[in-house]
Parts: sequence; structure tokens; C-alpha cells
Amino acid sequence: MATYGHGDTTWFTHDRFGMFIHWGLYSMPARHEWIRNYEQISNEDYQIYFDLFNPDMFCPKEWAKAAREAGMKYFVITTKHHEGFCLWDSKYTDYKAPNTPAGRDLLREVVDAFRAEGLHVGFYYSLIDWHHPDFTLDHIHPMRNKVNPEEFNKGRNLKRYAKYMRDQVTELLTNYGKIDILWFDFSYPGENGKGRDQWESEKLIKLVRKLQPNIIVDNRLDLPGSGDIVTPEQFTPDSCMVDENGKPLVWEGCQTFSGSWGYHRDEASWKTPKMCIEMLINHVSRGGNLLMNVGPTSRGYLDSRAMDRLGAFAAWMKYHSRSIYGCGLAPKGLVAPPDCRYTYNAERNCLYLHLFAWPFKHVHLNGLGDKIKYAQLLADGSEIRYRVNSKGDALNSASPENAATLELPILLPAACGEVPVIEIFLK
Repeated sequence: MATYGHGDTTWFTHDRFGMFIHWGLYSMPARHEWIRNYEQISNEDYQIYFDLFNPDMFCPKEWAKAAREAGMKYFVITTKHHEGFCLWDSKYTDYKAPNTPAGRDLLREVVDAFRAEGLHVGFYYSLIDWHHPDFTLDHIHPMRNKVNPEEFNKGRNLKRYAKYMRDQVTELLTNYGKIDILWFDFSYPGENGKGRDQWESEKLIKLVRKLQPNIIVDNRLDLPGSGDIVTPEQFTPDSCMVDENGKPLVWEGCQTFSGSWGYHRDEASWKTPKMCIEMLINHVSRGGNLLMNVGPTSRGYLDSRAMDRLGAFAAWMKYHSRSIYGCGLAPKGLVAPPDCRYTYNAERNCLYLHLFAWPFKHVHLNGLGDKIKYAQLLADGSEIRYRVNSKGDALNSASPENAATLELPILLPAACGEVPVIEIFLK
């Protein structure tokens, strides 16, 4: 397998938590970011959104502040989604924010706002472009059932389109300073699809590595050896992701608060705050990152549902970020009790026990009978007593062999929030 260089994932695997931002013209119909595909909308009928796009309440400083307070350490924004609309002032297209009533480079303001809050900068760039005059018909194109393929594709040239992508990526990686992540999306090779040959992925990744050698690139170019991270979408892997040799991979799950990525006014499947926090813990406990998505409205603000979930992250991370940053898989052989998850900070030799369901009085930690130096409730730093190999009596359960039994309080401090955490200092 060819290799194309690698980015610096050191900070990435430490920080663990980022914000995905899907924002474009699809925020106006507010029915899904794939609306052009789902409703088979032509360029002409979609034009009304471009003509009227005017995010008068756009305030990226508020987005950035909410992300930082939620504990997010980086962000990735859709510079261009499948609809082809560009948030920046690209010189290679007229289909861009400065030509709408917005009248300016919106990407620049987002980058400046998030940098000011100390977050790493990431750009999403769609390999798909349903608006571009050289993008050919395929099985996910909005016009797939409405035009004659031969007539539609006449005069279209995917090589020109691949060059267009390289030109735009050059702009993104040249005009906005250091970019930490480039998130391409996505390939669908095969009959009537598009993959590495159509995208000219090898030329594209070599350009990226030349322009920003340390940048992190995802794995969606259909080009083995070109990506730094694996990106499971809308599901949480059951365990650490590994390569064919069993070696742990650097991975990042991308997830939504609801089912859509773009703003969806009528969606009712929003995850509860507790589910969102458990999702973050599940990712880190399995050696991964969480990229949690928001879809701003067409007026440019995050709606109350998104702010509520970000606020829940903020409340929990205020007291528990130590169990997330710099953490990953538990030492080999340690299996968390039922309804619990471990994360582990190797530098501090601390194990973190996250309790999704609070048990009455005791929890047994197998394999830790002689390995604990001290245990405390992370939220307030109060001691948690423990015992080892006790036989039990009328008031106490017995400890399994080679297990430590934590003595738990009946009631928890309010700071414990949705998921209490016990910090265990190991010998």
C-alpha cells in the first residue's frame, strides 16, 4: 500500500472532542442537507436559496464561545457541501457567499472567531458538487431520474472538475493560515459512482501534503494510505478500531444531535443530554474522538435545541474534562463493570470510572484488588473508600477475588451531573 505522508495527530488524540458545523444554502429549506438529492431539485429551482441567503444574525463568535465552553478543542466546518455552494470568496466560482445578500467571506469570520477561542481549525470539503458544470450524472445526483444521461453529460469533463477541486483546496490551504484538519467527503466508487480515479485523489493528497505537511486528513478519498484518521459516521464502534494487524487506529466518530447534519426545523429525534455525554465517553473509552455536529439556522445562529445540548456538555465537562483530555483505552485486561466505562490517562496513571447507572452502595472493579492508590469522586474530589477481598456480611456485599469494591454514597453532589465519574489513582 502506497503512503502519502502523515499529519500530526498528537494533539488530536489528546483533545478528543470537536465541533462539526454543517452550514450552507440547505439551512433555508431546513429539511435536510441532502435536500437536492432527496427531492431531486434542479439548479434552477434551487437558485432561490442562493438569491435570498442572508444570515443577518450570523455571529461566529457565539458559536466559538459555545464550543469552547462545551469542552470542544477543535472544529470542522463545511466550506463546500454537496450542493456546491462555497462559504469563502473563491476565485474559481461565482457560486459563493460574497455573491449572495450575505455579501462577504463568511469562512474568514468563522476561522478568526474559533482561533480567538483557542480551537484548532478544520475544513470540510465535499468531493461532490451537484452545481458544477463539469460534474457528471451518477446514481446520487439530483437529476438522475429527470434527464437523459448522455445529453446531460455532453460537454462535461471530470478532469476539469478535479482541477477545480485542487484549485479550491489550494485556496483553502493557502489563504487562511495553518489548517489542522482537512475533511474530504466522500467517495462512492463502482458502476455509475465516483472514486479515486474521478477525484484524481493521488494528485489531490500530494497537493495537500505539499501545502500543509502536518495537516490531518480523513480517509474518504478512496485511496489507501492517504488518510490519518478513520471516520465512522452515525454509529459508535463497539471497541477500539484496529488495522489488519490488530494495531489501534486513530479514529473519530462523527455524530449528530438529531438525524440531520444541516439545520432541520421539524426533526424530533434529538438525543437527550445524557445520551450525548455518554456518546463522548463511549468514544474516548474505545480510543476515539467525538466530532459532534451543529447545524446553524439560515439566519446564522444555533437554535435552542443545539445550545441546550452544548450547555449540557459544558456543565459536565466543567468538572469531568480530566477523564476525557489525554485519555483513551484502559490498560489491557481491565474490563469495566456493567453500565460503566473506563478511560485511562497513561501520563498520570489515572483510571476513570464513568457510571452510566448509579449502583446502590457498591461497585466491584475486577483486576484492581492490589492496584489502587487512592480513589475519589472527580466532581468534588471527595474520597471514595474501597476494600479488597472482603467476605461480606449482612450490610456489605463480598468482593470477588482480586477485585476492589468501592463504597459509594447514596446521593451524589449536583456537580456530578448526568454521568458521575470516579478518579482512581493507580499504584
